[in-house]
Amino acid sequence: MAAPPHVLPFLSPSSASASLRAPSGRRRAADLRCAAAAGQAGFFTRLGRLIKEKAKSDVDKLFSGFSKTRENLSVVDELLTYWNLADTDRVLDDLEEALLVSDFGPRISFRIVDTLRDEIRDGKLKSGSEIKASLKRCILELLTSKGSNTELKLGFRKPAVIMIVGVNGGGKTTSLGKLAHRFKNEGAKVLMAAGDTFRAAARDQLEVWAERTGSEIVIDKDKKAQAPSVLSQAVKRGKREGFDIVLCDTSGRLHTNYGLMEELVTCKKVMAKALPGAPNEVLLVLDGTTGLNMLQQAREFNDVVGITGFILTKLDGTARGGCVVSAVDELGIPVKFIGVGEGVEDLQPFDAEAFVEAIFP
Repeated sequence: MAAPPHVLPFLSPSSASASLRAPSGRRRAADLRCAAAAGQAGFFTRLGRLIKEKAKSDVDKLFSGFSKTRENLSVVDELLTYWNLADTDRVLDDLEEALLVSDFGPRISFRIVDTLRDEIRDGKLKSGSEIKASLKRCILELLTSKGSNTELKLGFRKPAVIMIVGVNGGGKTTSLGKLAHRFKNEGAKVLMAAGDTFRAAARDQLEVWAERTGSEIVIDKDKKAQAPSVLSQAVKRGKREGFDIVLCDTSGRLHTNYGLMEELVTCKKVMAKALPGAPNEVLLVLDGTTGLNMLQQAREFNDVVGITGFILTKLDGTARGGCVVSAVDELGIPVKFIGVGEGVEDLQPFDAEAFVEAIFP
């Protein structure tokens, strides 16, 4: 069984005694390998932590990115400012409607309102401010109970391989470029793989991102290679040349096109063959402007390829930010990054507390 991320495989008693009998040269080589693996694990742990911490310090981007959703939910403050016990049913009905309009989804909206109603009835909530605090706590608990692993899991040896998947127009290639920018800023050596072999402009777009971020790139030079071949070459090169991160782009595909969906399975297999354990992350890019409609896409992609996290894009252009909560609650898959603008820094690592404060200040 493979060792879990960030954990080195320990010697069994029998192998430990055997190592004591091994020549000193072999022991030194083994020690060096262990030290190298430990160093790589530490590098990835620090990398993930740094990216997360820098996002927390940049709350203004997140706050401005959810302005439309926040405006949509501003009615909540209006409802709760003059709340009194006699108006409870009316206020909660209007609150439920506000959550539904912002695409929290029926199940979540009903659950939150029922919880608030019970707490008001039991005398636990006695003012509008207490109701709002409980509302925020409910949403935060939904996000953290099922989607708490928001940091990237990059394994314990180089290169870490991240596969980006999604439908056409969701922002896969742009998200990959912005991820590269973040990694490069933290000192990582990044290799891109132009696995979108169907769309001619995708390769050109990724080459621009490679130049812009100072990353290397593997492309289909003869324009005849299939995606699995390009991704396999990239992973092998990443391993051979000591890259820290390999970012693998893939072609956009409808979740209903089963032939193209199966190609993703082949892509995963060839990467794992080139580097056991790859890919470390399979990130599904979803267009936030589609709201709850994204959930069926997510289910299909997860069933076929096994999604480890979401990148939700274009959230600055929609008032349907509640879909973030719906995606986590419905599928139990964490949101890793959110897109809250067009700038290169506007792909933000997801932080549940900052998100709740941004939509309910």
